[in-house]
Amino acid sequence: MKYFAGLGVSLEETAICVVDESGRIAKEGRAASEPRALYEALRKIDLPLERIGLEACSLSLAL
Repeated sequence: MKYFAGLGVSLEETAICVVDESGRIAKEGRAASEPRALYEALRKIDLPLERIGLEACSLSLAL
């Protein structure tokens, strides 16, 4: 089965939602919005992630 993670980023915390190929939620969680914390949170999910998507938002723009 394939799994996909979506990251909803805010300044301090990132929401993580993992769905399977049929769209059913497999796992959910949160982590600090820092590279190491996100890496550890995704590693702990312990599912073979096919892709990871990042929410497009104003935090991704340099103003």
